[in-house]
Amino acid sequence: MKGYYDLHEHLENLEKKGLLIRVTREINKDTQLHPLVRWQYRGGLSDAERKAFLFENVVDSKGKKYSISVAVAALAGNREIYAAGLQCSLEEVREKWERAMAGPIKPILVENAPVMEEVHMGAELLAEGGGFDEFPVPISTPGFDNAPYTTCTHWITKDPDTGIPNIGNYRGHIKGRNKIGVFPCGLGQDILVHWQKCKDRGIPLQAALVVGAPPVVSYAAVQKVPYGLDEISIAGGLVGAPIRMAKCKTVDLEVPADAEIVFEGIIRTDVMEPEGPFGESHGYMHPRQLNPFMEISCVTHKKKPIWVSFISQVTPSESSVIKKIGYEPLFTEYLQKTLSIKSVIKVSMHEPLTNLRKVIVIQMRNPKEVDVWRALNASAIFHQGVGKIIIAVDEDIDPENMDAVMWAMSYRMKPHKDVDIVKGLVKGHAPPFSGASDSQDVAVHADPANESALLINAVLKEPFPPVSLPKKEFMEEAKKIWEELGLPKITPEAPWYGYSLGQWDSELEEEAELALKGDHYLTGEKLAKRQVKV
Repeated sequence: MKGYYDLHEHLENLEKKGLLIRVTREINKDTQLHPLVRWQYRGGLSDAERKAFLFENVVDSKGKKYSISVAVAALAGNREIYAAGLQCSLEEVREKWERAMAGPIKPILVENAPVMEEVHMGAELLAEGGGFDEFPVPISTPGFDNAPYTTCTHWITKDPDTGIPNIGNYRGHIKGRNKIGVFPCGLGQDILVHWQKCKDRGIPLQAALVVGAPPVVSYAAVQKVPYGLDEISIAGGLVGAPIRMAKCKTVDLEVPADAEIVFEGIIRTDVMEPEGPFGESHGYMHPRQLNPFMEISCVTHKKKPIWVSFISQVTPSESSVIKKIGYEPLFTEYLQKTLSIKSVIKVSMHEPLTNLRKVIVIQMRNPKEVDVWRALNASAIFHQGVGKIIIAVDEDIDPENMDAVMWAMSYRMKPHKDVDIVKGLVKGHAPPFSGASDSQDVAVHADPANESALLINAVLKEPFPPVSLPKKEFMEEAKKIWEELGLPKITPEAPWYGYSLGQWDSELEEEAELALKGDHYLTGEKLAKRQVKV
């Protein structure tokens, strides 16, 4: 028993749960496939209404028909799909991540790996129909992308000094049947550290590109973990079982034995090439720049593999969901446990359009002012490029609801007292791209420390009047009547009932109770005795 789903088992499970849409009509991978799935993120659908898609009749713009299906939004089309990939409920996801980080489980080596049922190498990779020709790689942003790009592709490399492997998810620019560019998302990524070490030694970097890994491996691959920590062991920790690995055919690396497809090869360290432009998760076309590229030496895959593609670019997207669900528990744990700020309840990374990185909301329970500012300042430096606008709110404010956050900012903070700016930060993966034009090739370089973060303390500093909505019991009773009447389905949105925020005494409470009984005249008589001449 593996202890975890491979991709086929995961898709079967999604179908049983009503979370998978099979598309059997002909779909052009170059012009139709991604735009179709994109509508569930730009068409007003809620997270719960989004589905995974499996395209079973794929063609390209030249009329070529593919025997391989394409899965999109199958790993994190919505939160429920993500939880299904972990084989748990949504409520258990945070606990699984905490357990995995605390107790990674090392992988095991197996023989006869399913991903190696077919092996292609040598001249076969350069022949028509060979190499990348075999696979229906979609164009993600038709009309702007200059090629099909791999998106849900996990690059495995290892540190030449320590031998510790790393698996990270980066886009790949398909340039030939046996050639693909890699965009490592800027300095600091493990793959770039490995590449630089090999460059210093005058040797290429061995690499394996994995498509269709078991979902749990994909979840670990996109997570931000400390350098030198093996993501495959984290994946094992997530499911409580070792991940099955297999030795590659032409490079000294190991890959998930239950993946769909693997490309083996070397990443050149003596030269780089222009790569991109490509639509990125910050919501803009990322400019062309000089990046490394990989020369393919071997392709292995299952007899009937499925190609997997992420919906990325403008958020929300599958890419942002898969990161948000994993990032937020780690961010929260960092503040709660590493920094011991016990009043922190939750960290929420705003997703629509902003791509998680820029707007951070910290929900806190009865915090001391010093802890509010500790949490705000720590969040500004948690990770490069994360946290441009950081807001602390009370427990009663839903950090996922920006209307509620703006409500707290409007009444619970005073800009001259409750706002601070931290300078000397780096913008990270985001525009503007200085020195880049439509066709200019830009080398990888470190961003200058010319960015800043806006810190906002929007928690209560003194008692406030109650929230002016009916108390909870009356709203609950009214909801039952609403449903009895067959009115449109409602989803309670906080605040949906009134509650006290401290500025409310026993006399006012008594008057409200009299009103409920129809005895409000008694209050009128009492107030008449307090008449004041004017």
